[in-house]
Amino acid sequence: VQLVESGGGLVQPGGSLRLSCVASGFTISGYNMRWYRQAPGKERDLVATISNAGDNTYLDDSVKGRFTIARDNAKNTVYLQMNSLKPEDTAVYYCAAAARYWGQGTQVTVSS
Repeated sequence: VQLVESGGGLVQPGGSLRLSCVASGFTISGYNMRWYRQAPGKERDLVATISNAGDNTYLDDSVKGRFTIARDNAKNTVYLQMNSLKPEDTAVYYCAAAARYWGQGTQVTVSS
């Protein structure tokens, strides 16, 4: 069982990134999928969730209007589209299948 995130990197404020999370060893269709983030010295916070079929989503107030979560069950993949990025979005981003399986994280750094 594995979740592998990708798409992180260094971006200027106002820029965009698209994170992907590919699952193997299980099918994500059976799980509510989530994105979390953890900034240095802070706790891991929930950023976004998406229901099994993708018909319900939740976004934390801090990212609402800027981030979008999506999933493609056929590709066993979850996405986090991040627009209008701010320095305070800098963190390691993790995807999770309900809180059961976790990825290793991908670093997002927003800086000029």
